[in-house]
Amino acid sequence: MLKKGLLTVLLFVVIALMALFSFGPSYIESQFNQIADKKSQLITQRALDLHRQLFIGDWHTDSLMWDRDLNRPSDFGHVDFPRLKKGNVALQMFTTVTKSPSGLNYEQNDADASDNVTKLALLQRWPVDTWQSLRARAIYQADKLHEFVEENPDKIRFIDSKSTLTDFVAQRAVEPSLVGALLGTEGSHALDEDLANIKVLYDYGFRMMSLQHFFDNKLGGSLHGTSGDGLSDFGREAVQMMQSLDIIVDVSHSSEQVVRDVLAMSQKPLVMSHTGLLGHCDSPRNISDTLMKQIAEAGGLIAVGYWDGAVCDISPASVAGAIEYGITLLGAEHIALGSDFDGATKVAFDTSELVELTQALLTKGISQEDIRLVMGDNMLRFLQQNLPD
Repeated sequence: MLKKGLLTVLLFVVIALMALFSFGPSYIESQFNQIADKKSQLITQRALDLHRQLFIGDWHTDSLMWDRDLNRPSDFGHVDFPRLKKGNVALQMFTTVTKSPSGLNYEQNDADASDNVTKLALLQRWPVDTWQSLRARAIYQADKLHEFVEENPDKIRFIDSKSTLTDFVAQRAVEPSLVGALLGTEGSHALDEDLANIKVLYDYGFRMMSLQHFFDNKLGGSLHGTSGDGLSDFGREAVQMMQSLDIIVDVSHSSEQVVRDVLAMSQKPLVMSHTGLLGHCDSPRNISDTLMKQIAEAGGLIAVGYWDGAVCDISPASVAGAIEYGITLLGAEHIALGSDFDGATKVAFDTSELVELTQALLTKGISQEDIRLVMGDNMLRFLQQNLPD
């Protein structure tokens, strides 16, 4: 009798574990990457016509972190390739998340806090080497993107150079549904504190690297860390090496002192891949307008996000308001899109519904010329000038 009872308990545990690993990842993501209930906004024929003509680019989505086949449409999350096609998105930068602190907040996070990505890696059954190595986590996510491209070569192009970008633009003129995919890191803790890993990740196709995420690291202080430090000596060496390889440096999540230090030494323009503007949304997620001006004056791009920490109110009108503010502050040629889709964010529209933003920009009275720049032409120009040959 006791033996039967133990077998029953064991069977129950096995079934529970199977259910956890089978349904847990999708349930977890559906709770983190949400779309708010829609509020009616009339989409005019003018907006539809303009949207079809746009070359759209997005500097930041964390979709590779989740256990989804991005070649298939999903009814949760924010980004997959069918939805990118539906939204008329031409270029998508996929960023790889490798560490995220428990209790995550915009004010102060300890680098020694329990790591959420480790838990997600275990739940999603990532390879054993990813359980400890942050570099391995970035490579695992990069491999997923390469597999998606290989499975769908007629619909996706991987872009890692000026020449592959040129070829893609020419091909997309003939086949407007093509999507160009690029790779970036979400924080340089993916280097595992070893400068040699910059070249390792470069060889996997990474062409943008952010320096910090939600906590301080060996390169310097995070905007949400505990020190407020600037670039360390290691960080200076890392920036120099990145730029020598024509890797775009992303200062999203970096402390204000890190941003100043990078601006002082940088030989190339910078990107802030997902952010808001402090004068529009007074949030601890956003750095000062003064620093934003300095990034723009050095030829950089500020990519506006769609979530509450960046724009306070996630409505299309508020996102358009942040873009309008950025155009007034910095000039239309320095503003781009950086959704932070699938980054544990709640937004008002997914990538298939980007016409919502086009409509909101038109409603604000922003010119079609400026809308074209912000929605993608600026990203295309920046990549044409700054990717490796």
